[in-house]
Amino acid sequence: MKKTVIAFLIFFIHLNAPVFGQTPQVPRIIEFAGITLKLNEAARKDIQADVDAQYRSASHFQVKLDRVNLYLPIVERVLREEGVPEDFKFLVIQESSLISDAVSTSNAVGFWQFKKGTAEEVFLRVDNEVDERKSIVSATRGAARYLKKHQKYLDNWATTLVSYQMGLGGARRYYDDKYKGHRSMDITRGTYWYLKKFLAHKIAYQAQLGKMVSNGDYLHEYSIKGPTNLKAVAKTLGVSENHLKEYNKWCLKGNIPGDKTYTITYIVKGIVPERPLLASNPPSTNNAGLLASSTNASGFPKITGNLGNAKQANQIKINGIKGIIAISNNQSELAIQAGISEGKLRRVNDLKAADPIQPGAYYYTKNKKSKAKTPEHVVQPGETLWEISQRYGIRKHSLMAKNRIYKDEQLLPGMVLRLRKYYKKDESIKRVKLSPVPVQGTEPRNEPRTQPSPQPAQPRVEVSPIKKDPVPTIPKETKEAYQEYQVKPGDTLYSISRAFAVTVEELRRWNNIGEDNLLSVGQKLEIRK
Repeated sequence: MKKTVIAFLIFFIHLNAPVFGQTPQVPRIIEFAGITLKLNEAARKDIQADVDAQYRSASHFQVKLDRVNLYLPIVERVLREEGVPEDFKFLVIQESSLISDAVSTSNAVGFWQFKKGTAEEVFLRVDNEVDERKSIVSATRGAARYLKKHQKYLDNWATTLVSYQMGLGGARRYYDDKYKGHRSMDITRGTYWYLKKFLAHKIAYQAQLGKMVSNGDYLHEYSIKGPTNLKAVAKTLGVSENHLKEYNKWCLKGNIPGDKTYTITYIVKGIVPERPLLASNPPSTNNAGLLASSTNASGFPKITGNLGNAKQANQIKINGIKGIIAISNNQSELAIQAGISEGKLRRVNDLKAADPIQPGAYYYTKNKKSKAKTPEHVVQPGETLWEISQRYGIRKHSLMAKNRIYKDEQLLPGMVLRLRKYYKKDESIKRVKLSPVPVQGTEPRNEPRTQPSPQPAQPRVEVSPIKKDPVPTIPKETKEAYQEYQVKPGDTLYSISRAFAVTVEELRRWNNIGEDNLLSVGQKLEIRK
């Protein structure tokens, strides 16, 4: 009988033990937002009890942790842009457990638990159409504004954090400028409960950040200015309308007004956070709906290093070369972010002075190489020499010299470009036949176009010599009066116009597209000569 009881207890303990290893222990000193917090033993015990409570149920912790790793990359970015210490990201966990439509007993709503009046003070829209308290981007920006306003008076991020709960007036009365300007504080049992509970959340979750959500989800952002609606945007993104409603509860009736730019969030499956598309490889590269029957090398660009801090200099490498994720669309700001000159930024990325920067994309901060780590690349419709050089980390002029191609107009779909060796002077460039991707119907797909298409099981490769004429032969299909193109998830008018060398205005005129430029997955467009 005794053995049975012991066995049961062991099983029970194992069943309820956290799957993340030992529960984090509260240290005697915690660094928070540039302030050194010194904890006495009584404070450590109080905070440790709250940490233990977070880990008590492994299943509950995992559910909460998935939300944390889904939303916190966005929270970190917004806080950084607003000039608020990133440590405050743990406050949103404390406030709402990252439940977008959470409502408190005092009728505070959303991710950061704003009451209506306070939300409007920080320029959040709250009415019968839009409630930005339920938008992770807008609400975080509002919380940052609120905190910065209080910090001006309190000059101590720890007391500013307390003011988030008790208000600026309450915090000033409570502390009476005791810690104003201080960069060190003693934390005791008598320290205000809200600060101690925050520290418990920081200790409980900081070691678990930066991991992929357990089911492979990644929260993607899409900026749009209305008027439009979620149904139309869903067709553009290739996801269901219900999916957008679930992750955009701020859009109360499904209509997006035209008063300002809003951010739509939706799930991308199986993509690791902090690994956006390379600027050289936008999802629209395959706009003609073709798939190489001779596969390109997979896994390029290869990203290594501290992915959680990829927006800071000297943290990651792209194809073995130091790089960074852009947070601005401006070359000078990216140069400052990377800690290099604008001239060097342009030189190492083969950029011109007028070239825009794509926020959220990878750029090099050191020189690219004269050869890539993979031997070949099969040209896809719409690709440019610059895009290919960025994808593989090879200098653009080296790519051109190896293949004796010096203009984008000379690139033809199916060309096999060499990335390590040179084509000989009298050697024709190899070309493979591109096979159409099977049409999946007109229903939106759950997976955006950032997912790779499956390769044919037994590709049929046809090699044919290509003469080096100054101007390439126009593909046969473009000699017709017009051709038809079926819109794929992730396509935009701009990306399609690039692929077919026409203008956005021509596409709109030929297909009677309105000024909102919205497309539907499966929609057939007429591309004229």
